[in-house]
Parts: sequence; C-alpha cells; structure tokens
Amino acid sequence: MFALLAIANEARQEAQQEPRYPRPIQKTAYATLLRTTADNADRIFIQGKVAELRLELNSGGKKDKNHSAKKIALKKIVANMTMSNNDMVALFPDIVGCMQIPSLEIKKMCFLFLVNYARMKPDVAMKALPVLVLDMEDSNPLIRALALRTLSYIHVREFVEATVPPLKGLLKDPDPYVRKTAAFCVAKLYDHDKNLVEASDLIDRLNGMLRDDNPTVVSSALAALMDIWERSETIKLTIDYASASKIVQILPDCSEWGQTYILEALMSYVPQDTSEALLLAERVTPRLSHSNSAVVLTCTRVILYLMNYIDDEKQISGLCRKLSPPLVTLLAKGPEIQYLALRNALLILQRRPEVLRNDIRVFFCKYNDPIYVKVTKLELIFMLATENNIREVLTELREYATEIDVHFVRKSVRAIGKLAIKIEPAAQDCIDSLLELVATKVSYIVQEATVVIKNIFRKYPNRYESIISILCENLDSLDEPEAKAAMIWVIGEYADRIENSDVLLDDFLYSFADESVEVQLALLTATVKLFIQRPTKGQDLVPKVLKWATEETDNPDLRDRGYMYWRLLSTDPKLAKQVVMGPKPAITAESEKLDPATLEEMCLNVGTLATVYLKPVQQVFRNARQRRLIDSPALQKHTLPTVIAMEAHKSLPSVMNGSEAQPPTQNGGERNRGNLSAAIDAADVYFQSLNNRMGSMELGGDEGFGGSPTAGAGGERQYVVNQNNPQQVYQPQIGGENGDLLLL
Repeated sequence: MFALLAIANEARQEAQQEPRYPRPIQKTAYATLLRTTADNADRIFIQGKVAELRLELNSGGKKDKNHSAKKIALKKIVANMTMSNNDMVALFPDIVGCMQIPSLEIKKMCFLFLVNYARMKPDVAMKALPVLVLDMEDSNPLIRALALRTLSYIHVREFVEATVPPLKGLLKDPDPYVRKTAAFCVAKLYDHDKNLVEASDLIDRLNGMLRDDNPTVVSSALAALMDIWERSETIKLTIDYASASKIVQILPDCSEWGQTYILEALMSYVPQDTSEALLLAERVTPRLSHSNSAVVLTCTRVILYLMNYIDDEKQISGLCRKLSPPLVTLLAKGPEIQYLALRNALLILQRRPEVLRNDIRVFFCKYNDPIYVKVTKLELIFMLATENNIREVLTELREYATEIDVHFVRKSVRAIGKLAIKIEPAAQDCIDSLLELVATKVSYIVQEATVVIKNIFRKYPNRYESIISILCENLDSLDEPEAKAAMIWVIGEYADRIENSDVLLDDFLYSFADESVEVQLALLTATVKLFIQRPTKGQDLVPKVLKWATEETDNPDLRDRGYMYWRLLSTDPKLAKQVVMGPKPAITAESEKLDPATLEEMCLNVGTLATVYLKPVQQVFRNARQRRLIDSPALQKHTLPTVIAMEAHKSLPSVMNGSEAQPPTQNGGERNRGNLSAAIDAADVYFQSLNNRMGSMELGGDEGFGGSPTAGAGGERQYVVNQNNPQQVYQPQIGGENGDLLLL
C-alpha cells in the first residue's frame, strides 16, 4: 500500500514539473503519460484501500464478541467516504452483511453508508430493505427510530413504498421518541411522493397526533404539518382559538426547537376577536426572554402578527415596549446573530416606529464590529435620529468619518447629509459637520460630501448657497461620476450666482466625450441652464454641447435629451425656462423605505432569510408560499401600510382641478400648436440636412448676469443662434443698428 502511494505521489510531482524537451510534441506526450500514470496509481491505491478495509471488516471472528474490529473498520470507511471523498461503493455487500449485527453503533455507521450510496446502487441497496423493515419492529426504540429515519432518507421508489405500512404503526408507538421521528418521516415522504401520502391516511393520523400527551410529539407534528402545508397547493392549515390556546399552554415544556415549531404554527391562527389576539400575545410574551435567538425572533414575529388584530393603541404600545429589550439583548451575541437582529430591527422600525425609540446608544458602533454590522447599525442610527438626539448622533458620525474603512466612511458622510434632509432644524449643524469633513481634503470624503450637499440644496433652495464657493475650491478632488454630476448640477442650478460658472462648466466640457453618460447628461442640462440664466455667458457653450449630444453620441438617452432641449429652445424659450428651471420634485429622506406591500409581507416573515435581504419571500425562496394577512372582524385594516398608502394616494390633489391648471384660450392654443408644429418640422429638416436655421430664442427680461441682450421686435429681448455655425451668436438687424455680435 505504501509503495503504491509513493508511486502515485512521485508520478504526480513529475507531472507538475515542466520537463525540458526541445520539441512541444514530446513535451505534451510526456505530460499526458505522467497524468495517466498518476490517475492509474490513484485508482490502484483506492482499490487497494477497499480491499484492505474489506479484510478488516470481515476479521475478528467469534473471539471479537464486542465487534471492536468491525467498528474500527466502519469508522475508517465512513472517514474515507466523508472526509477523503474516496469511492467506497464496492463495499456495499459487506456493509449490508454488517447491518444485521445487533449493535446500535454499528447500525448507525451502516445506515450512514446506505443513505450515501443508495441512489448510486439501488439494486444492491434493495438487499438492505428487509433488514430495515425488521429493525422497525425491534424492541429497542432507538433502533426503531433509526431504521425509520434511514428508510425515509432514501429517495428510491421501493424504499418509499415500503415505508408507509410500518409508519402507520409507528405513529402510535408507545415511545414518544419514535412517535416524534415518525411525525417528521411523514413530511419527508411527502417531499418524496406527495400523491402517495395524500392517497393514504398519514396526514389524518399526523393531525390526530396534535392531541398527544407529549409536548415534543405535538411540536413535531405541527412542524411536519407546517412543512406539508408549505409544499402543498391543496391542503389548508387552520387553527382555531381552542387549539391555539392548547399549544401555547405546552410551550414551557417543549425544547427550544419545539417552541419554535409551535410559534411558527401560531401564524396560521386568525383571531376573530381583538380580545383573543391580545390574550394570545400576552401568553407568548414570556418566550421573548428565551436564550435561543430563533425562539426570540419567532415570538417577535407572532406578536407583530397579532398586533394587526388588536384595536387598543395602549396595549399595542405596551407590546412594542416589550419587543425592545429582546432585540437589544441579541446584540450581545455573535456578529452573525447581531446582523440578523439588526436587519429585523430595520424592518420592525418601519412598521412599528415606537419599538427601540429610546435605544439609539446601543446601536453605536464598536471598534471590533465587522463592517456588515457597522453599516447596518449606521442605518438604524439614521432611522432613530430625532431632533432631541441629533447632536449626539452627529458627534458619533463625525467620528465614524475618520475611520480607515472607505466604504464605512462614505456611508457615514452620506448619513450626515440625509439627516440634514430628515431633520430640518438640524440642517445647519449637519452642514457644518460636512464642511469640517470637506476641510480634511480627503478625496472620497469630499466627493461623498458633494453628492449629499447637492441633495441639501434641492431640499432647501436659496438657503445655504454660501457653501458653493467651498465646493468650487475642491473641484480637482472630483473624479467619480456621481460626484462630478452632483457638482455640475450645483453649477448649473446656481449659474447666475457663480460668477465664473461658464469657466467651470467649460473645464468639465474638455473631457465631455470621455465622461460617463451620467456626467454627460448633467453637463448637457447644466449648459442649458447656464444659457437660460446668463445668455451672454452660455452662448458659446450651448450650440457646441447640443451638437455633441445630438450628432456625436451613441447613447439614446443623451441624444433624446439633446433633441428635446434643442426643440424647446427653438420653439418657445419661455416654456423652455419653465421646463428646465421649473420646481424640482420634493426630495425626502424616506426614499429607502420598503414599499407598503413588501413591508406588510416582510413583517409576517421576521427571523427568516428574506428579512436579511429585505426582499419578498418568493424572490429569495422561489417555491415558498406567500404569506398574507387573512381578513377577519378583528383585523384593523386602517392601520395596514397598504391601506394607509392607498388613502394617502387618494387624498392627493388633482393636478387639473379647478384653477390649478386652466386650459389655454382657443386662439392662444391654436397659436401655440401652430408654433410647435412649425418648430418640429423645422428641427426635423435641420437634423436631416443641417441647412436650416434655428428660430429665435425669446428669453425675456433682464436675467443675464453681466450680459447685454439686444432689443428685438416688439420691445422683446431675443437671441438668435446660427445652427450651421454654432460657435457664433448673431443679432438680427434692428432699425438703424448694424448686425454686430452681442456685446459682452
């Protein structure tokens, strides 16, 4: 054996080395020969190992009364099968012979071998079937349960059919351990062949086990029924109040996993009266103090579910206060449990904000927290921040922004900016904190601060423009598309207040063709804004950028926006100003909340993997059954997120209601439609031949910064752009004046 192993190792080492042969053909042939030799040596080694183990398995004889030699040999076989991944299937007949030895330890190892290789050798495995059936009638309950468990694991047709008759008897076995194993076996058989189980009376027998005297058996039967219900489209699981009260009563007597099964089953109980829901919630509340995190989270899910059927707000507030300490306690466990608790806390806070309301300090990050825990804690800190604790929170966030991890620093800076949007009285403090961070001149901090300050400008227009000059001092630090786009937006939005806004935009335009689409779109819009606010400053940039956007790009979004701006400016510059410089959509800090339907569903799945991803269950588990709140007289529909969102949508004022949007007069409407049609036709001709001229751009008013617009017909101010030569801006001849260029 050792000689064979040495040959295999030597051949493998030589195969890995690069032989020095001048001709590639000889080199390839030699390497192939070495690999083949190594494979053959491995095969010979395994065959020799199997022969050696077979010899050990059959040794001992009558003198070995305790079967010590067989036990040692079986341990080696299991180790080779599991740890070394060696193929031991050739020992199948010898293992079947050992299964008849009346030793629990030997049977465990033989059954493990049988389950592992039964699908590979179903014909040989059939020889073990009579032994398993006979073992299910053994006097030892452990052997009966072991044989039944092994039989249910093997997904071979003959084994599945042979399991049903003895299983019916074992469901009424005098030993509770066997009955518990038999209950789980029904669920396993249903996974193998649902039609076979539904055709038999196994589910009825399983349902009858709910009246068993042993709490472990009851919880196991409930777990099996829940598993069958998850997989079936025809079976319905309903629990009335009497049954719910009974299974809650046995909770203290069950193991930790038994308690989890019972609490899971309570999710199928639909309260018909608010007092029933309240009483049941109070009875399961003691499980919140359990040491097992699965029990705590499942109990939390049940209480959140029952709250939907309770109409007393004081009672709901009391239950919310009871949910807070268990979630905080879970933060003292390992990082994985912490992360699970934190993700569920994010979900619970969106549905019941009064939970954890005064516990923000427990979510402050520790130096040794993993990054995924820190980021989740940061989200919770943002959600729990209020006007009362904002100073404490900002002090903590500024400290986080000085850490080493770049991702966490970015998240911290963004959280400060979002807090300025969320809490209006603290906006100035948040901006001061951002400016302190910008003063560090760290590139990624400056860029992240630029992005969030843009959102602050959108939330509070015309209030904090004094910090624009500080942002402009750090333009050289911007190299990421999002930061560049944010800064360009600021320059375009406040072009009339930034004296050198045209120069700043021109600097960005040097690399227009090499920028990302996000930056190109921002540059296009900012240039149009510059021209609208300061025509004399933007007259050279607008035609150039429009030409790039419409003729020298392959991106459809950029090209379509360029066409839109060009047609707007050609048709009605006043309308263009209303569109481009019009009011922006309201920006809030609530954009990352779950939509109401998903939130409602997620609260029925607290503690599952779906809550880690915060995605609907069917997106995480494709075959999972979707949970919904069942209607009943006790259901408080007016408190559901979906109903609240629907009512809020109905209460929105109509845009076309009353005096908010008056239709244009007939003559004015016809004139506008005529102008628009003519402008579209003219623009289409231009884009085909580049020979037509863009119409006049009527901006009206003295809104240029340092410009000198020229008087047009009817006393209006107007600017004319020649499309054939976009670099020049021409002025039409007005009586007595020549056609000089616009004065700058």
